[in-house]
Amino acid sequence: MPPLRVHRVRLTEGPLVLRPMTEHDWETVLPWNNDPELLYFWEGDDVTGRPLETVQEMYRAVSRAAFIFIIELDGEPIGDCWLREMDVPEILERFPGQDLRRIDLAIGKKALWGHGWGTRVIAVLTRFGFEKCGADALFGCGIGDYNPRSRRAFEKNGYKTLETVPQPPGRKAGFTFTLMLTRDRYYRLRETT
Repeated sequence: MPPLRVHRVRLTEGPLVLRPMTEHDWETVLPWNNDPELLYFWEGDDVTGRPLETVQEMYRAVSRAAFIFIIELDGEPIGDCWLREMDVPEILERFPGQDLRRIDLAIGKKALWGHGWGTRVIAVLTRFGFEKCGADALFGCGIGDYNPRSRRAFEKNGYKTLETVPQPPGRKAGFTFTLMLTRDRYYRLRETT
């Protein structure tokens, strides 16, 4: 597989910095991809760890259609995120011809969970997606009912539930949620704040 596609975008908001992920960041992201507690919320089912080769393959593949960032707080890596071209066929079919993107993120430093950093990362990526990339709509996809913090973080940024999808028996989630924010709604919300 080709190396990670590295972009040149750097996004900041106060002490929060989203910088491009590079091939030098494997030691940073590998522990997060092997933390069962973090993976419980990050993954759809019970993934408890990944070898380096799998992590590299996953991020390198995503980088072909995404801006992948390392999230830093006061210069220290605390997580990773990406703004990616939509890859869910049902959503692409539902909104043909539109520029659709999705946001995925993980705060890897568990001591920072519940302090609003995920909400702020979504705000930064949302602004970038609409104001710089020209997206028509942004999404949070496949958010399990066992991860209410993630759902609230999107909702605090104006995202609304597009669909609630029942999951088959035996899965970790009883339901998953797809949240959506359109460009029009984004700009209307900006006018009122």
